[in-house]
Amino acid sequence: MTFLAPASRARRAALPVALCVGLSAVLTACGEEPPDPDAGTNGVGKLSATAIESKARAAAGAARAVRLSGSLVSKGGTYELNMRLNRAGAAGSVVTRTSTFELLRVGDALYLKADADFWSSATDGEGDEPDDSGTGAADKLGDKYVKVPEDDPSYKQLRGFTEMNVLLDGLLELHGDLVKGDRSKIGGMRTIKVAGGPKGEGGTLDVSLEGTPYPLQFARGGGAGVVVLSDWNKVFPLTAPSRDETLDYGRQLPRTSD
Repeated sequence: MTFLAPASRARRAALPVALCVGLSAVLTACGEEPPDPDAGTNGVGKLSATAIESKARAAAGAARAVRLSGSLVSKGGTYELNMRLNRAGAAGSVVTRTSTFELLRVGDALYLKADADFWSSATDGEGDEPDDSGTGAADKLGDKYVKVPEDDPSYKQLRGFTEMNVLLDGLLELHGDLVKGDRSKIGGMRTIKVAGGPKGEGGTLDVSLEGTPYPLQFARGGGAGVVVLSDWNKVFPLTAPSRDETLDYGRQLPRTSD
């Protein structure tokens, strides 16, 4: 009968332990499970792409307010938006290639505010009297709120930038077969991506994995802009400007296309 030396027995016993410890670092079957990517989340990451999109749309549809910032390419023009929107109106700014202006809507009352350069370019060549057009009018209108008449051709276009439902319905629309993508982070919040098409050619939506599954970012297909959605449900006050802050333009407002 052969007896093993104590040291040999210790070395043999240590071998499986060492293997298990070493392999556990790469998540082998030594009693270790891979970390759950959905641990501590709202669980939508476990759903199908279609179900995730549906949850995000429902969350957005039930929200009372949101901040929308980023770029949109529409009909050849590029718009940089920074708007706070709620169900009753909006406030924020719009930047195009040729102009910058602020918008404020309280109910159906829509106001536009821009600097003197904006109004100067709008009134150039209209042939009015010097005191009422050109530099004179621009200086008076600069940094004042101008109420946009509802029958003005620009009213519908400008109001479109302030309509929460209109903007969200258009922005959150994915085209093509939906595909669940990678997990990411937007503004420090964990998200799950849902794409229209395998390469996101129909748009890509980042949906929050924390709390309510709000959409936090939308990248339009074809490089047509990226917008970030934040401050969901953070209600903010909307107040019409005072009479001292408001002037009447007195004619058709300029179009704001790029």
